[in-house]
Amino acid sequence: MLPRRSSLTGLAVGLFAVYVAHTCWVMYGIVHTRPCLAGAEGNDGCIRPYLARRPKLQLSVYTTTRSNIGTENNIDLVLNVENFDVESKFERTVNVSVPKKTRNNGTLYAYIFLHHAGVLPWHDGKQVHIVSPLTTYMIPKPEEINLLTGESVTQQIEAEKKQTYALDEPVSHWRSRLTLNVMVEDFVFDGSSLPADVHRYMKMIQLGKTVHYLPILFIDQLSNRVKDLMIINRSTTELPLTVSYDKISLGKLRFWIHMQDAVYSLQQFGFSEKDADEVKGIFVDTNLYFLALTFFVAAFHLLFDFLAFKNDISFWKKKKNMIGMSTKAVLWRCFSTVIIFLFLLDEQTSLLVLIPAGVGAVIELWKVKKALKMTIEWKRLTPIVKFGAFTESEKKTEEYDTQAMKYLSYLLYPLCIGGAVYSLLNIKYKSWYSWLINSFVNGVYAFGFLFMLPQLFVNYKMKSVAHLPWKAFTYKAFNTFIDDIFAFIITMPTSHRLACFRDDVVFLVYLYQRWLYPVDKSRVNEYGESYEEKPKRKPHKE
Repeated sequence: MLPRRSSLTGLAVGLFAVYVAHTCWVMYGIVHTRPCLAGAEGNDGCIRPYLARRPKLQLSVYTTTRSNIGTENNIDLVLNVENFDVESKFERTVNVSVPKKTRNNGTLYAYIFLHHAGVLPWHDGKQVHIVSPLTTYMIPKPEEINLLTGESVTQQIEAEKKQTYALDEPVSHWRSRLTLNVMVEDFVFDGSSLPADVHRYMKMIQLGKTVHYLPILFIDQLSNRVKDLMIINRSTTELPLTVSYDKISLGKLRFWIHMQDAVYSLQQFGFSEKDADEVKGIFVDTNLYFLALTFFVAAFHLLFDFLAFKNDISFWKKKKNMIGMSTKAVLWRCFSTVIIFLFLLDEQTSLLVLIPAGVGAVIELWKVKKALKMTIEWKRLTPIVKFGAFTESEKKTEEYDTQAMKYLSYLLYPLCIGGAVYSLLNIKYKSWYSWLINSFVNGVYAFGFLFMLPQLFVNYKMKSVAHLPWKAFTYKAFNTFIDDIFAFIITMPTSHRLACFRDDVVFLVYLYQRWLYPVDKSRVNEYGESYEEKPKRKPHKE
C-alpha cells in the first residue's frame, strides 16, 4: 500500500493526466469535423454548401432600437457592400446616427444581412442574417484627481461639457467595432451527425433532391474589447463604427463558437464585462499556436498551484516551532499579500488574478497565527488573543531575525516614505484610500524582495536551509516562471507584472544557498526533528 502522503499527490497527477488527454481529444474533435462520405449527389443524407454554386451576394448592415424587425420600417442602412466577395477581407468605418432612445441609456442593435445582389433582404427567401447589440452597459471608470490641488485630468471646460454619472450605476457604452466572418470551406456535412455548435448558425434549404446550407454568417464577439468602448452622452448624435470582414475556416469557426460560449458562461456566473475582456484578450491578441501552448501551461500552473498549496499547508500544519524560520518574513508576507489583494481589488483587476490573490491572503493569515503561536479564547462573546512561549533555539533565531530587520529598516523605510510623498505630489488618484493602497503596494513591489533578506540572513547565520518547506517552495518556483509567461498575456498592473520577474531573482538566491549549505542530517529539519534522533535499526545478521 502506498504511503498516505504520496497518495494524494499521485491522485492529483493522475487526474491531471486524464484532464489533459480529455482536453486534447475534445480539441481534436472541434478542429477536425468528419465530412459526409456519400458519392454522387442525391438523397444521401449529405448537406452541401450553397456557396459552391457561386451566387452573387450583397452585404447589408442596418441599425434599429428594436430587437426584432419584420419590415423595413424604423431601420437605418449604415453599410451596403454590393458584389460582396466572401474571399476578400475588408475594413470600413461608417458614422452611425444615435437615436434619442439610445442616448437615454437605451440599446441599439445591428442587423447584418447576407442576401442575393439586387434583392432586398426581406424579399429574399435565401438570405441569412444575424443580430448583435452595438451597446453594452458598464460602470464608468472614476475620474482621477490630484489629491492636494483637486485638479482633474481633463480640462475644466471639458469637464463642464462632460456628462456626470453616479459611479455605481452602469451606463450605456458604444461598441465601436463589428467583426464579421463567413465560413468559406466547401465542406459537406453529414446530416445524421451535424455538430451542435455549428448547427444553430445554419439555415438549410431544399434544392431538388439535395439539401444545401446557406452561407454561415458569424459575428466575432471576442473582438469586442473594453478598450474600444465609448461612453454615450445625451449630446452624442453620431458615433463611428468600424466594420471589418474576413473569411474563416470551419475548424476555427467551431473553436471560436466554443470560446464565445465559455465567455458567456463566465458572465452568467457573475464575471463583469471587464473580467470577460481579460479572457477575450487571451484568445484575440494571441497567436493560435501560442494559445494552445498557453492552455497547457495554464493546466500545469493549476497542477503546481494545487501541489504547492497541499505541501505548504502540510508543512505549516506539522510545524511545531519556528527554529530557523524568520518570523518577520512571515509577517511581511502576510502584510504584503493582503496589501496586494486590496490593490488588485481597487484596480478592478481580472478575477483570474484577484481570486488566487485572495486565497493566498487567507493562507498567509493562518501562517501568522501558527508562527506567533496564537490562540483565541472566548469569554462572554469577547475574543481574547494569547501568544505561546518561545524556546531558547527559537529565541536565537529571533535574534538573527531582529538583527537583519534593524539593518534593513535603515534602507527600506526612507525609500517607501519618499515614494509615497513623490506619488502624492505628481500622480493623480481616485481617492485618498487609492493613494494609500498604491503607496503600500508600490513599496511591496519595489522593495518587497528586501524582506526576504531576513530569511536569507537567518540561513547564513545557521549555515542551513533544511528548515525551509522545499517541496512547496519548488512548486511555487515553477509557478513563478509560468507567471512570467502569463505576465505578457493577462492584463494586470505594470507593477504586478514586474513583481513576477523579481520573484525569479529571489528563487535563484535560495537555490544558491541550497547548494552552499547542503543538508546536514544532524540539524533540525522542517518538522522540528533531526535524523540522528531517530533510533537506528539493528543490522541484519548475515
